[in-house]
Amino acid sequence: MPKGVQRMPDKIEGRRPEAYLYSAAAPDEARKKRFEDFLKNRYHKDYELVWVHDEDITSGFRLAVGHETYDWTREGRIQQFKDMLRKKAVEDETPGGTDLITLYKNTLESWTLAALPEEEGTVTMVGDGIVFADGLESVVYGEIVVFESGIRGMVQDLRPDCVGIILFGDEESIMEGSRVRRTKKTAGVPVGEDFLGRVIDALGIPIDVQGPIIPSDYLPIEAAAPEIIERQAVDTPMNTGILCIDSMFPIGRGQRELIIGDRQTGKTAIAIDTILNQKNNDVICIYVAIGQKASSVAQLVASLRKKGAMDYTIVVNASASESAPMQFIAPYSGTALGEYFMRKGRDVLIVYDDLSKHAIAYRALSLLLERSPGREAYPGDVFYLHSRLLERSARLSDEIGGGSLTALPIVETQAGDVSAYIPTNIISITDGQIFLESDLFFAGQRPAVNVGLSVSRVGGAAQTKAMKKATGSIRLDLAQYREMEVFTQFSNDLDESTRKRLVYGQGLMHLLRQNQGQPYSLHEQVILLVAGTAHVMQEVPLVKIDRFRRDLLTYFEHTASDLCERIDTSGLLSDEDKSRIVEIAGSYKKKWLENV
Repeated sequence: MPKGVQRMPDKIEGRRPEAYLYSAAAPDEARKKRFEDFLKNRYHKDYELVWVHDEDITSGFRLAVGHETYDWTREGRIQQFKDMLRKKAVEDETPGGTDLITLYKNTLESWTLAALPEEEGTVTMVGDGIVFADGLESVVYGEIVVFESGIRGMVQDLRPDCVGIILFGDEESIMEGSRVRRTKKTAGVPVGEDFLGRVIDALGIPIDVQGPIIPSDYLPIEAAAPEIIERQAVDTPMNTGILCIDSMFPIGRGQRELIIGDRQTGKTAIAIDTILNQKNNDVICIYVAIGQKASSVAQLVASLRKKGAMDYTIVVNASASESAPMQFIAPYSGTALGEYFMRKGRDVLIVYDDLSKHAIAYRALSLLLERSPGREAYPGDVFYLHSRLLERSARLSDEIGGGSLTALPIVETQAGDVSAYIPTNIISITDGQIFLESDLFFAGQRPAVNVGLSVSRVGGAAQTKAMKKATGSIRLDLAQYREMEVFTQFSNDLDESTRKRLVYGQGLMHLLRQNQGQPYSLHEQVILLVAGTAHVMQEVPLVKIDRFRRDLLTYFEHTASDLCERIDTSGLLSDEDKSRIVEIAGSYKKKWLENV
């Protein structure tokens, strides 16, 4: 509505409701009669047509009826045509791509100017990526609205007199008095096979240099989690290739396993190694970077591309330079992409790196929307924020495809405080956590997994039988070693039994050390675990265990390739194979020690 013109109430006692026609020239009697007939047929009421002179409208007109607007100006027609083009580009998509000339021709032939009712409002305040607007009386929470400059936003706050909107673009083109209209659609993201190997932003727009992406579908970023009847038990392993995790804290397809620890303790490294280990496993990986430095994400993408992992990976990047609304919707957009493949029966792994920064972005939005902070200055609904995100991870039943979505959320702690607000929230939502300890990290134990505080609530159900049999009592042995290590720090007088147990525990800790970017295959993990728990490495000096481990695996590849292949293909470990591993490892150790 032009400035200076105020719409009168629809109902005034003794008068008909009024509709307002905005145009540069007054309508003649015949045209006025057509408008009145249209209003009567549309609303089943006798409206009085009031003409309002508007010099800004150079072509066409704008008809306002209550909170609905029929925009037939030149700009409005162009916008309708653009919207139809976008819609047809999605509906008419073919695997071979879309011929733009044919698309334009078909759209022009089938396009007729439709009188689409649009509820419009007026911006009352804008700043810091937040807009307050009035006049949108029927708008719903989470609905997308469009400003006259073309910038889109999402409704995040509903009040009796106005609504709060978060922006997905530059706010410089929006000012007080700008018009905003409803779309009656929730926020969504384009999805499809062509997104594999690409880097996109939170809106699904490519930000790499590989050209545009032709989507196959368009899904809402917010969706209900699969119901219980649609799920099945988690019993298929999602191997990480990391020995200490796959042996003691196995992750299953459809599980949610939290990776938690202080800054710079290797949380992202574990997630990336897990992605690398999915090569040739028919698993699609999605990495969502929230609030990370753009240079760090670029290095990560380059590393994945170098190792051939980008062929099955999608990177969703909402970097630290992006606005809080973009960081807020990024994990939901990534989940919508994952659900597209999951509903097609595929297995998907999604990494949220990290949800601490996601909570901070949501806190910024909430405070700007004038919501009162709660415990530790976070809004009370931050728990619901993450629960409705992580509950969407599941393993679907075979009746609806059997796909799965496995989530690895990452959370950063301060000085190892897992009792803080955000960590406790997400610990209560997930199915276990891998806790990385700073002291272990700085002592050279990498990955720095704390055996005592880490847990997987799925456990052995997500382990292969070979891994379960090879693991044995390693977790108990490590727990006893850690406890004994504390008590023996104050004594040098140790009996032979205690000394051997300490040496054995130290050997296991060194065995679990693993270089970044070098995930183990199943047979390699089984061989190392069987040899380690059988005390084969008891006599190998600690400083030489890394070298012995590499040489031992190489020796098995050359002399027992049939055994390695059988473990990988069957996932089983017979008693004979286990005895053979111990025998081969023991004899090789004697030769190895003689030559070192």
